[in-house]
Amino acid sequence: MQETLDDGACRDLLAERLPGLPEELVTAVIRLAGGDPDVLIELAGMLTPGQIRGSVAPPCTLPPASRLGRSCRAAVAGLPGPARRALLLAAADPDLTAGELLAATGAEDLVAAEQACLVTVTPTEVQFLPAVLRAVVYFDAPHARRRAAHLDLADLLDGRGERLRALVHRAAAAAGSDDGLARELFAAAAGGTARTASAAYRYAAELTTVAEFAAEALAAAARQAWLAGERQQARLLLRRAGRSPQAPAHAHARGLAGEMDLREGDAATARDTLLDAAADLASRDRPAALEALLLAGEAVHLAGGQNRFCRLARHILGLRRGGDPTPVAQACHQVAGLVAMYDGDHDAAFAYLREVLRTAPLVADPVALVRAANAAVLLGDGPAARVLAARAVDLARDRGAVTLVPQGLEVAAFAGLAAGHHDVATAAATEGAALARATGQPGLAQSHLGILAVLAALVGDRDTAMLRIRAAGVYDSAGGSGQARAFCEWALALLDLVEGRPRAALHRLDTIFVGPTGRGNLVVQVAATPHLIEAYWRCDPPPSTPPAARRTVLDGAFEPFDRWAAGTGQPCWLALRARCRALRATDPHAAEAHFEEALREHRRGDADFARAHTELLFGRDLRRRRRPGAAREHLRRAEETFRLLDAGPWAAQADVELRAAGAPVPPRPVAAARGLTAQQERIARLVADGATNREVAEQLFLSPRTIDHHLRNVFARLGVRSRTELARRLG
Repeated sequence: MQETLDDGACRDLLAERLPGLPEELVTAVIRLAGGDPDVLIELAGMLTPGQIRGSVAPPCTLPPASRLGRSCRAAVAGLPGPARRALLLAAADPDLTAGELLAATGAEDLVAAEQACLVTVTPTEVQFLPAVLRAVVYFDAPHARRRAAHLDLADLLDGRGERLRALVHRAAAAAGSDDGLARELFAAAAGGTARTASAAYRYAAELTTVAEFAAEALAAAARQAWLAGERQQARLLLRRAGRSPQAPAHAHARGLAGEMDLREGDAATARDTLLDAAADLASRDRPAALEALLLAGEAVHLAGGQNRFCRLARHILGLRRGGDPTPVAQACHQVAGLVAMYDGDHDAAFAYLREVLRTAPLVADPVALVRAANAAVLLGDGPAARVLAARAVDLARDRGAVTLVPQGLEVAAFAGLAAGHHDVATAAATEGAALARATGQPGLAQSHLGILAVLAALVGDRDTAMLRIRAAGVYDSAGGSGQARAFCEWALALLDLVEGRPRAALHRLDTIFVGPTGRGNLVVQVAATPHLIEAYWRCDPPPSTPPAARRTVLDGAFEPFDRWAAGTGQPCWLALRARCRALRATDPHAAEAHFEEALREHRRGDADFARAHTELLFGRDLRRRRRPGAAREHLRRAEETFRLLDAGPWAAQADVELRAAGAPVPPRPVAAARGLTAQQERIARLVADGATNREVAEQLFLSPRTIDHHLRNVFARLGVRSRTELARRLG
């Protein structure tokens, strides 16, 4: 069997074979194929003219004339009757565990199916081989047997306390409309995993006789399908919900459509759709209106439009009457904080956002926790952001809300980047990029890759940074994802800085701060401000009176950063604030005082890379002012730290400055006994598990050349000479 394809690759393969297929047909064929390219090609070749036109329902199983279908059916027909029943039970519930299936059938029945290589059984799942066999087994069974299987599973699951799953099976066995069962499904769905909840809401819509209720159920089913990572299924359900004339359901559907547009990278469309949905919901469903408004706030960060956002936010906040439950009150504080931030009232913004953090431990909703983590980022509180994001990710995994996982990982990655915890940030962004792609969130995947590009550029790894920028694809179109493009511009500017081209860095950073709407990003602008100030200071010689436009950009970037960093109270940001003040100071004594203040704040925190960077700039400043002895102390500390962090190009800059300050810099041997960095250990584990250098590079979004470099260091530090020895050493 060939390697499984992701959703995007399946769509490309189908478009290559049969361009212009109806969206509903594309989605159905991809779901049926289960990522198997052989099945996909066979299905594409057997579609009927009616299915291609969209006038006939898409296939739900392999056609009788299918080569693979004949093979599958022959294998199933050769099993004893009890084994075929076991397969039907497994096919009727993709979430069925081995223990649940064994409780409904005999162990020997399952063994027969395993020995025929039709399934593999683990404690958590029964996997069909190939995946399409599940559909063949289920839809080949007569309706009466399928209904009996669902009722048997409903009784089993009821007895095990799995009420929602039992209700879903009763709904699948229902003979017609059943408003009572529809209400039960709708009420119970909130407690289930995303995939099961989506099925429950969908059945509720099918069983009810009330049009308004059906529309609401379809909108809810679409949202849960989206959270479960089933993007195309969510789009189909949205279309059905959107056709309803019922206003609340229509507004809920538009809100989800806007959220999906946002994650797919179309911030401008998402902003308008979400603001429209929030306005429609304001008087009918205030919690949903706040939800849409907060998503619109994310889009506004990327695409502009603060005025309309603030006007609508004030209107919705004005509807508050007190006594709100904690999640609603938290959303109100977050909206109020964003409005205050856009108004330039940092004190009020910080007060509102701190209230969000105060109440965050009281909520157990991963969506609310991701937002609280974002509030912590806006407050500059990296530790709180990482804790909240980690909790959100854990809850999202538990609930099967896989779409939320890369969203939480993005916050964790940025918080780690900002706080100088680069290994933590790299791990989060690497996993986040892969999950965002798998769950149909290309814009989010681009942001993760942009963060990875910045992390590589920070240590001067040009090859890896450029690889990640190309993978992000933000320059493939005129627009590109605003946030991801800003990250990539920042990464390129960092490469310019580390390679001694401050004027080029200044030009690139200008595009983040004064580029067209949607190309910059508020959070990236704040984080990149210290590098903008550094780039200007490092221009050799720095212009004593910069052009008015440049001075406007510098002041416009520094002044809000200065106020914001002071309000955070966090050592890492206070240190960067003091460093920026030192670089902007015209009086040497004031500059030295600011540098000393920056180092004191760095010592309060734990961002070693940022501290070494400040030491380098301080040493360079002292050398410029003809104080080589004082400069050497800071430059040596910078050089040693950069070496420890594998930031070779920055260490080389410190070496150059040390020589210019009159200090000999002896060659440094590789330390074979030193422990591995987190990145080196990650690479070593993958290699020990049998991955090639190219496979490791693809998995970690690094260049093969970087993997070669790290692997040589791993071999030297561990004293091994081959991959076999490495595998033995790592157990």
